[in-house]
Amino acid sequence: MPIRKDSVTPVPFPAESRIGNVYATTNLADAYSIELPTGASSDPEILARFIFSLRSSWMTGLMAVRDAIVAGFGLKTARQFKSADADNKKSRVGIFKIYSTSQKEIVLGEDDKHLDFRLSVLCPDAPSTLDQRRLIVSTVVHCHNRLGRAYIFFIAPFHRLIVKASLRRAAPRGWPRAVGTY
Repeated sequence: MPIRKDSVTPVPFPAESRIGNVYATTNLADAYSIELPTGASSDPEILARFIFSLRSSWMTGLMAVRDAIVAGFGLKTARQFKSADADNKKSRVGIFKIYSTSQKEIVLGEDDKHLDFRLSVLCPDAPSTLDQRRLIVSTVVHCHNRLGRAYIFFIAPFHRLIVKASLRRAAPRGWPRAVGTY
């Protein structure tokens, strides 16, 4: 049975991702993959900007609830993340700070007093000409304290739901095209 074009699948953490060993210990590590159609861009920054611009109303609502709760603990809100580099929009993708870019991967994330995280959008080469190209979104989290561990315990299910939904929403909207394709 063929995999649907908008099917998001959990995959092993990609060995070629630069975030796999960024922390000595991790409290969360996951990776999800979706097929990229022929002619779609393989530029990870373009794809990341596309994916994270497609927030649904329920995702926006969840972020508002999250922000209202965490503000009481002195943690950064989405608005604070977004305004951190407001003068330099090229240094962020949505609310995420850009840590590094390469031809195949963009590394995003944030650091706060309770935890640090990195998110990777990776476009690995297809193993052979018969296989479709895949896009892999991976996340690693390192908690600093009990607050961080409690936070990730409660947030992890929502994180997974949002990552999968973001990838699923992107597929039917039409992935950004590669330069020079029609």
